[in-house]
Amino acid sequence: MNSTFGIILAISLIIIMFGMGLSLTLSDFKKVVLYPKAMIIGLTSQIIILPILGYLITIGLDLSPVTAIGVMLLAACPGGPTSNLLTHLAKGDLALSVSLTAVASLLTIITIPFIMGFAMNEFAGQGQEVSVDAFTMIKQLLVVVLIPVSIGMWVRAKFSAFALKMEKPVKVASAVIFILVVIGVTYSIKDTLMDYLSEAGLPAILLNIFTMGIGFVLALLFKLKQPQAISISIESGIQNGTLAITLATIALNNAEFAIVPAVYGLLMFGTAAIVILLRNRLGGKGEILLD
Repeated sequence: MNSTFGIILAISLIIIMFGMGLSLTLSDFKKVVLYPKAMIIGLTSQIIILPILGYLITIGLDLSPVTAIGVMLLAACPGGPTSNLLTHLAKGDLALSVSLTAVASLLTIITIPFIMGFAMNEFAGQGQEVSVDAFTMIKQLLVVVLIPVSIGMWVRAKFSAFALKMEKPVKVASAVIFILVVIGVTYSIKDTLMDYLSEAGLPAILLNIFTMGIGFVLALLFKLKQPQAISISIESGIQNGTLAITLATIALNNAEFAIVPAVYGLLMFGTAAIVILLRNRLGGKGEILLD
């Protein structure tokens, strides 16, 4: 994705995150803190299960070193702000989603160097160090997610009538942005789309489907309600492809490592769209309960 598209996406997400904040209250986040089971399950799925699954896919498919490293890089970069948008559209637990994004993003400052150091040694035969710009990640998290959500929550607390009135327009705007993002991602790799799909399509879609499925099933096994299961599923299965692509080209200095994240960045919207359609068709039933 080029820088212009990235900037447009970031601005769009900031606006949407503000809109999402209009639907949240402090009590939503208090439930996450007071009943941390969903948070623990979500982080376990993102930080531990996801990289292990990525490694198993690379071994099972006997991928080339370049593709294998791309899969591991993607698996090391759990969900960013886009996962919050998709959770909102799928009627998941938005407070849980935002909390998972924030905590997982901070944890990846430690986990990405570890996972990618292992991957480079395992598949490339070199112990290349991978550094993560912690300040930039925290800044992006604050600007794109936490600050706009907080402002939206403040508006909700002060002007509840306005917040309720904006609920439907925000949902429509979110859906429009979702469609535009899919179009933008497709256009950005249009020239090499078929080549990318043939090389990285299978591992990318397997990682996406398995992580979403495992996250959802794991949540249900621990008796979480559907909104939490949806949030954990999306947070587990929607990776931060932008971060993965950035690390591939800058930290690892090899654009070929970005092929899997680029393909994944397109395919993940397809599976997310299915979840969103199913949830909305079924009425998004399932009360929020974190116990």
